[in-house]
Amino acid sequence: MRYDVVIIGGGLSALVCGIRLQRSGKSVLLVSSGQNAMHFSSGSFGFLGRLPDGSVPDGLIDAVQALPESHPYRKVGTDRLREYAGQTIGFFESAGILLHGDPLHNSLRLTASGATKPAWLAMEDVTLFLSGEVSSSGKVLVVTLKGFTDFNAPFVASAFSRMGYTCRLEEVEMEEIASLRKNPTEMRSVNIARALEGQHVLDRFISCVRGKLKDEDTVVLPQVFGLKDTSPLAAIRSRIPAHVHFIGTMIPSVPGIRTQMSLKSAFLSAGGTFLPGDTAVRAGFDGSGSVAAVFTSNLGKTPLEAGEFILASGGLWGKGLDAKYDAVIEPLFSLDVDYPGERKQWYDPDFFARQSFTGFGVVTDDAFRAVKGGKTVPNLRVIGAECGGANPLEEGSGAGIAIMSAFMAADSILGSI
Repeated sequence: MRYDVVIIGGGLSALVCGIRLQRSGKSVLLVSSGQNAMHFSSGSFGFLGRLPDGSVPDGLIDAVQALPESHPYRKVGTDRLREYAGQTIGFFESAGILLHGDPLHNSLRLTASGATKPAWLAMEDVTLFLSGEVSSSGKVLVVTLKGFTDFNAPFVASAFSRMGYTCRLEEVEMEEIASLRKNPTEMRSVNIARALEGQHVLDRFISCVRGKLKDEDTVVLPQVFGLKDTSPLAAIRSRIPAHVHFIGTMIPSVPGIRTQMSLKSAFLSAGGTFLPGDTAVRAGFDGSGSVAAVFTSNLGKTPLEAGEFILASGGLWGKGLDAKYDAVIEPLFSLDVDYPGERKQWYDPDFFARQSFTGFGVVTDDAFRAVKGGKTVPNLRVIGAECGGANPLEEGSGAGIAIMSAFMAADSILGSI
């Protein structure tokens, strides 16, 4: 089985890169082992939420200069970052995903626990606030579903109160989710979204919210609607006589899963090949040090051959890296990994402190080509969370790195840079 490009991974960076390559005429195969980080998304994308000195940047591209030279953003370069950031909303729209926000500046999002965090872009069903929009003298009704603990309505109401709003809480009980409440592990946003599907159910929910509304001009709801598409959100916004804010819930994420499904559909529609539930377990190299083929659990001895390979398996979180007692390894290609030599430097005993292990990644050159034994592998690129030189969790940069490195890797393979 031979393709122009084989991508190991099925998450954000893999799908974005695969779509860009496939639409440009390359034959692309994605090997995906299962769940990915989009299932745990807040419904928003982060580009750079925190600089090394702890400050929160506003102008994102200029702030990149404060990052280490080994950071993936520094490898992309500010001019190309500005170009790619400007392309992002249009790229996702072409895949059926509507994003909003300022491509070059941070906004704010409100979390399910009532905290405000920097955000770059968000799906259309998650509200972003510009810095000048976080204070008001209006009235807010915060509505939650009975028994739903992954959206802390009192904390959310408290956050709006700090912004200057007058807040009131209400609870809606829907018989369709009554069975979910019997088991707390089932009372999750995705299960609720499935239970609330159907026009008659949506009609009753909207009627319940309208009945709770008094003189408020804003209604805040948990984002548990529209697992398949965003039409329920449009209906809610058009039929409730107030401005409606949707706030992302605790994981799993309805907009995140829907985005992953939409990207996968766009990749397949472009003619790509997707191997779900399979794991790359072994790689073969030719005499020049280039990757010749990879082998998977399901295909056994059948090689997947290509001219170019891309590793996008998610670092430690996605099992793209493997932590042994005294070493961190990349198990598929045996690539060089950037991590402190002493185990005691891998983590801080203070749970809330910066953890270095969340920044472990594969060593790459300035074009995201992998390094193995100190030498560059000519036809293997590494993108997304697998890249070394960044700490996406600490920086709030995971989605931005995934998208920017995916664009650059694709353009490098296409010969446009």
